[in-house]
Amino acid sequence: MNPDLDALKPYPFEKLATLKAGVTPPAQLTHIPLTIGEPQHAPFAGALATLHAHQLDFARYPATAGIPELRGAIAAWARRRFRLDGLDPERQVLPVNGTREAIFAFVQAALDRSLPARVAVPNPFYQIYEGATLLAGGQPLYLDCRAESGFRPDFDAVPAEVWREVQILFLCSPGNPTGAVTPLAEFEKLIALADEFDFIIASDECYSELYLDEDSPPPGLLEACAAMGRHDYRRCLVFHSLSKRSNLPGLRSGFVAGDAELIAPFKRYRTYHGCAMSLPLQHASITAWNDEAHVRDNRDAYRAKFAAVTEILAPVLEFPAPEASFYLWPAVPGGDDEAFTRDLFAAEHVSVLPGSYMGREDSRGLNPGAGRIRLALVAELEPTVEAAGRIRRFIERRA
Repeated sequence: MNPDLDALKPYPFEKLATLKAGVTPPAQLTHIPLTIGEPQHAPFAGALATLHAHQLDFARYPATAGIPELRGAIAAWARRRFRLDGLDPERQVLPVNGTREAIFAFVQAALDRSLPARVAVPNPFYQIYEGATLLAGGQPLYLDCRAESGFRPDFDAVPAEVWREVQILFLCSPGNPTGAVTPLAEFEKLIALADEFDFIIASDECYSELYLDEDSPPPGLLEACAAMGRHDYRRCLVFHSLSKRSNLPGLRSGFVAGDAELIAPFKRYRTYHGCAMSLPLQHASITAWNDEAHVRDNRDAYRAKFAAVTEILAPVLEFPAPEASFYLWPAVPGGDDEAFTRDLFAAEHVSVLPGSYMGREDSRGLNPGAGRIRLALVAELEPTVEAAGRIRRFIERRA
């Protein structure tokens, strides 16, 4: 077996299961999980109807590049959403089976292990960035996201000699788990840095359509390229998904877009990888990318939850004002995120994720996720409000 498999760290939910083992929560309370970022809102009905209408297409092999109609729908959506002057559906767009699969595969295709192969990732982070790096023979470079930097990495703190060894920089905006949004000016600064040190920027934007201010959608990496007149999107790729936008995580549908010189070899890799999206799923995806009404309704539902939960929890927990995504990132009283998580489950039958499970220690032994928990507000309003009430009751009882 590949010896790099031994370098993989336990997934956060494995560690959470171990933490909760042997704990018996109150049987009279229904379990409310706020752990996994899996939307519980109703999936977009139009996409499901299209999927059903094209079910006989399961009898046909799909092509890696996807059908032209899907690439066209994706390109048109991205041009509208991010104010792009152009995005070539033939050369600059590639449909993928969700961002998780695509992010992992891209690192395998892009990393040159014959050279210093650092992959810079935000810390705390989505663990696929790290796992993909380790299995590709690379070395993760953890960029801490702390309160003093607005829960975004301090890129100025990275020395030039370190940047010279970076081959890929992963961004996540809006961020998981922090909800922080990368400003347009910071994207532009990083593009200049990529030019100077010759690395790829891979921007994970799967939460881009879940934002609280309807008049202020989060900017994206390609939008920054367009503002700079950089319409070839050189060194830049974005990853988008229907999972959060349209409540279709099981559809496993997304896309990669950007630099055609990166898309072409990645497409070749995927041809051998054998991961083409089935035709019924492609047609359902076209329906989803072409409809914005359901996405606005989805944002309204999240806004209602954020407002209700913030009113309940703000008096007892400190957390950054959410801008986007569906997470809250509060500091826990006492600072022990594992003990808080275990004791909350034991007392109130509510599951949350310790922030330290999503981070890695720095050279001083400090984990930027420690002392916080991630709350995924993915359930419908009523159980989410119930969970917030139980958390507050738990905290007030301990005070």
